[in-house]
Amino acid sequence: MMGWGGFGGYGMGFVGWIFMLLFWGLIIVALVLVVRWLWGRGRQGVITGIGDAPLDILKRRYARGEISKGEYDRIKQDLA
Repeated sequence: MMGWGGFGGYGMGFVGWIFMLLFWGLIIVALVLVVRWLWGRGRQGVITGIGDAPLDILKRRYARGEISKGEYDRIKQDLA
């Protein structure tokens, strides 16, 4: 008597491990996609790593002597 689906007690036989790898691979891919989607939702509308803040640029320009103290104060007031 063969038992258990005709594979002599070995379940799905030699092909079973392929299906197991596919199953776990799909689970892992799904988890990664869900985490990336959730991570991206929290960052909408936030500009990261693009340019510097205007006040930082202003400070650097003043430090390099590109603008005078009066110009620095006036621009700083406009930015605030």
